[in-house]
Amino acid sequence: MQHPDVVVPLIVFSHLRWDFVYQRPQHLLSRLAGDRPVIFIEEPVSGVATAYLERFRPCGGVEVLRPHTPCGAPGFHDDQLPHLQPLLAQYLRDFDIDSCDAWFYTPLALPLLATLHPRLVIYDCMDALAAFKDAPRQMQQREAALLKTADLVLCGGPSLYDAKRAMHPNVLCLPSAVDAAHYRPKARTQPASEGRSDDALNGINEGLPRPRLGFFGVIDERLDRDLIAALADADPTWQIVMVGPVVKIDVGDLPARPNLHWFGQQTYERLPHWVAGWDVCLVPFARNESTRFISPTKTLEYMAAEKPVVSTAITDVERLYRRAVEIAQDTDEFIAACRRALAETEDERTQRLQQMRALVKAMSWDSTVERIRSAVQTAAVNTRRRAAAAVRHADARAPTDAGLAALLPAGLTGEKTSPQAPVTAAVGSR
Repeated sequence: MQHPDVVVPLIVFSHLRWDFVYQRPQHLLSRLAGDRPVIFIEEPVSGVATAYLERFRPCGGVEVLRPHTPCGAPGFHDDQLPHLQPLLAQYLRDFDIDSCDAWFYTPLALPLLATLHPRLVIYDCMDALAAFKDAPRQMQQREAALLKTADLVLCGGPSLYDAKRAMHPNVLCLPSAVDAAHYRPKARTQPASEGRSDDALNGINEGLPRPRLGFFGVIDERLDRDLIAALADADPTWQIVMVGPVVKIDVGDLPARPNLHWFGQQTYERLPHWVAGWDVCLVPFARNESTRFISPTKTLEYMAAEKPVVSTAITDVERLYRRAVEIAQDTDEFIAACRRALAETEDERTQRLQQMRALVKAMSWDSTVERIRSAVQTAAVNTRRRAAAAVRHADARAPTDAGLAALLPAGLTGEKTSPQAPVTAAVGSR
C-alpha cells in the first residue's frame, strides 16, 4: 500500500462523454487534474474491425480514452469486456502505470477494476442510473457490488445521499455546484471564444421577440413535454427557448408550436450568452422515477446569471433552493409562477438577487473540490491503516508449521492469483 501522499493517476470510468454536455464530471475532474493526471475512460464506440484507443486531451492534466471496438453491445456491456480489458492493460503497460485511484460514474464498468491496481476506489454517484430509461438490467447488481468495493462514495444531492448513506460507511453529500464567474452577467462582456465577436454572441437570441423563457440541458425522458407544450399555449407572445441535445427520445415526439424553439446542443462557452437574453429560466422536469433523485446543476447556473427561476417540485430543488426559486406543483402553478416572474417588481428583484447571490457564493466547484481532496486524503490514510492492521493480524495468526500452507485454499498462501477473481465474485453472474 502506497503512502497517501504519493501522487498517483486518477482513472475514471464514465457513461458520459467528455465532449457531451459540460457538467459535474468535467467541473470536478478538470480541477482535480491540477493535482495529478486524470485518465477519463469513456464507453466504447462500435463499428471497427480492430479494437483501438482514441486519445485526446481536452484540457490540462486530463486525457480522454475513447475505446473503439468491433462489438455492437452498448456501453460497458459484458460483451465489451474482452475488448476493453486488453486495451486498458496495454495502455497501463505503455505508460508504466502500476498504481492509481479508480473513480466510477457508472457501476457497469466495475469489472474493469480487475485490470488496475487501485489504491482507492471512489464512486461519484451523480444520478440514480437504474431509474433511467433503457437502464441495463445489471445496473442495480453492479451498483451494490461497487458500494461494497468503494472506499469513498460521493452523492450529487441530498436525495441521493439519503438513499445511499445506509449502504456505505463513508458517504458524502456533495451537491453539484456552480462556476459563478462563467455565468454572472458581466461574463457576457468578456472577450468571446470560438472566433466570434462578443456582439455576435450577445445577439444569440436575436430574431426572437420578448419575453423569452428558456431552458438549457439534456432533453430526454426527464423533461415534462406536456408542460412545455402548455407553457407555449398559455401565451403566444411568450417565446419558449429550448437549448440542449435530444437523447433517448424521438425528436418527432417533441411538441411543436410557433413560439416553441428547439436549438440543439450548444457549447459551454455559449450558454451564458443564451441565458443572458432570457427573461425567465425554466427547470421543467417531470415528476417520475427518473427524476426522483436528480439535483439539477442548471438551477445554480441560472441563479449565477441572476435570472428568475421557475421549477417543478423536484425534491432537491425544493430542499436546496426554495428561498430563491419559484416552485410549482402542477402545470397551472408553473404558468402562474412564470407570469409572476415576468411581472417582478424592483423590490422583489432585489430580494431575489440577495437570496441567489448567497446560495451561489456558498456552492462553488472550487470549494466542492477542496472537500473531495480532503475526503480522498482521509480515505487513503484509513485504507493504508486497515491494510497494515490486516498484515499484523495475519502475521499474528500465521501457523508455525509451514506444512499447513498446503491445506489452505489457493490465493491464501501468498501465491499469485488472477486479479479478476475478486471483482467477478463481487459482481456476480449476469
